[in-house]
Amino acid sequence: MSNHSNAKYAFYYLLSLAALIFVAISVGLIVFGIIDKSIADVLVNYGTSDDGALKFAISALLIATPIFYVTVHLINRGLKKGELDKESGIRRWLTYFILLVSSLVLLGVFIGVINNFLSGELTASFILKALAMFVISGTIFAYYFYEVKREKFSGKIIVLRIFFYASLALVLAAFISAWFFIESPTVARNRRLDQNVISNMGVIESAVNTYWNNHGILPDTLAQVKAEPGVFLSENSLIDPANKQPIEYHKTATSTFEFCATFRTDNHVENQYASPDAKVHAIGHQCVSGTIFNPRAVPVTTIVR
Repeated sequence: MSNHSNAKYAFYYLLSLAALIFVAISVGLIVFGIIDKSIADVLVNYGTSDDGALKFAISALLIATPIFYVTVHLINRGLKKGELDKESGIRRWLTYFILLVSSLVLLGVFIGVINNFLSGELTASFILKALAMFVISGTIFAYYFYEVKREKFSGKIIVLRIFFYASLALVLAAFISAWFFIESPTVARNRRLDQNVISNMGVIESAVNTYWNNHGILPDTLAQVKAEPGVFLSENSLIDPANKQPIEYHKTATSTFEFCATFRTDNHVENQYASPDAKVHAIGHQCVSGTIFNPRAVPVTTIVR
């Protein structure tokens, strides 16, 4: 082999390794995420509905899967054409290196799965995750052990076809299934927009508390808060960033107040274990209670509006 071929096929092997790690971890993340969402376990689902791991896995599969199969195809084509010698150090050393790195990654995942089980994870969840890891690791090891031992490189190779279709079916099944367990991009964007509204409410809430601390009473309007020395409320913090509608402030009693806005999503699920001060809302025009950080002994008198 020429130095050019050495460098080229070393690049193919290392790139296939990187893509393989992303594919294997992503399939594992999807399977684990589906198991966690399907088997109710308060230790796993406590106070969160975050789909970040599943979204990362979908993104990684979308990019890494084609790269892996293309690089493997290029390596096999080189073996078939004789550009890559079957006895070359590049092929043998890097194939075993791929097995080593894959083993270390999967070993770490296995340790994590067992550690979660010993920490109290449900037995059914542990068994399903362990089985998933056996399938993923078994597929990888079976292919590369065959690859480093095989002698036939021309014609139709049944084992390679079986690996290609079986592994592709596994990846596609994981990729498609993941979409049924995450929120759509539109819902994700709406949720982020609502979080911005809640964030702006928090800014206004802090300013209202400054006014309360200075005067011992709540302001009747936000204009009073904006005029307070030491308080700065930008126009952007007083509105919904998306539709530019103002966030409403209402003084509901001597020491209670609320904010109102139109929300696009319902955040009851992710806030089911949150503190009482969390801004929980449904879809549509909703009012949420504000919080006085340092309450004083002031009698509450309801204001009739």
